[in-house]
Amino acid sequence: MNFTLEGIWQHMRDLGLGALAHANRHAAYAAIENSKWPALSVLQAAHATELLIKARIAQEHPLLIFEQLPRSTKVAGTHLDVKSLFEQGRTIQWVDLPERLWAATGILITNRDKFKEFGKLRNGIQHFAPAPGEVNLGETTLRFVFDVIDPFIHECWGLFAIDYDEDYDSYEYFPSILASHEILFLVSEEAAKHYQYWSIDWSIVNKSYKDEMETRIKKALGTND
Repeated sequence: MNFTLEGIWQHMRDLGLGALAHANRHAAYAAIENSKWPALSVLQAAHATELLIKARIAQEHPLLIFEQLPRSTKVAGTHLDVKSLFEQGRTIQWVDLPERLWAATGILITNRDKFKEFGKLRNGIQHFAPAPGEVNLGETTLRFVFDVIDPFIHECWGLFAIDYDEDYDSYEYFPSILASHEILFLVSEEAAKHYQYWSIDWSIVNKSYKDEMETRIKKALGTND
């Protein structure tokens, strides 16, 4: 591999995690000064997903994320470099990501149908018009994040989506917002250590949801025996 291509996957993963934190922030909270946070959260979550999936593919080899590569006659020098890829390369599209991921790594995207539908929602918002009024965009984004992105980044790198939120007191408020929608999420050790600060009213959620989350918290703390 050309040494200039090394480290690309880490850059893509870190950028994707940054977009994920941005998506979680805009999906879970509200801003008086900007009413577009929910719609923006959809775009950011989709962007994060693309970057993270491509990062895992690129971890196998950076060129696997491209559907079109620069030709040797169009490259300065004897090797394909980052500059040439940046200017002339074309990476694979959203719809092709799951199959390329599977072919390169053997990893299957969880909730494939939800992945497909979220891509349609992103395209509609970005290229056409606001989503129908009955769609709760913030909740839709959060469900996508924790049904699709969360298991993916955990399988690939042992990461947890609950840890990526731009709110300073995220472990106090973010879990309670997820619980209010009864969205199951993987619990990191760090999040579990702050469990006492989670402002969740367990009386308003279904017992099955509460029991499952308590099991996950105990597992994260290593006390599930």
